[in-house]
Amino acid sequence: MEITCYRDAEIKREIRYLPASIYNLAITLLARCPTQHLFVPIRSMQYMAIIDREEFVFIDGERKCWIDLAWQNFKPHARDALDQPVAYEIVYYRENISEMMRRLHSEFQVALQLLITKEKLDGPARIIHFPANQSNS
Repeated sequence: MEITCYRDAEIKREIRYLPASIYNLAITLLARCPTQHLFVPIRSMQYMAIIDREEFVFIDGERKCWIDLAWQNFKPHARDALDQPVAYEIVYYRENISEMMRRLHSEFQVALQLLITKEKLDGPARIIHFPANQSNS
């Protein structure tokens, strides 16, 4: 899948902490992905997350290719253990999405957990050929 994304001017930026379970799962899935971008549909919110090594961006299904917010500048090396939260910055590109941001942590984690069960995260579909149905006379 290929998507071209655009950004409006930055509205605000704030520092937050992402639970280790979410960050670790996202990075694990990205490592399994043969491309450098992981697409995570968040169906319950009609959002798409796009993960790469630098940032996680979130796109509203209605606005298609415009980024609403981005999680950037992750600091995983600042933690002492893998189960500690990871500091990062949220960049808002759209007004009045604070409520959406509150829901995003839990819904994003659910979407990631659905992806972890997939055998393959990207690439062409595989066609399975079944033998022709043979009837005995």
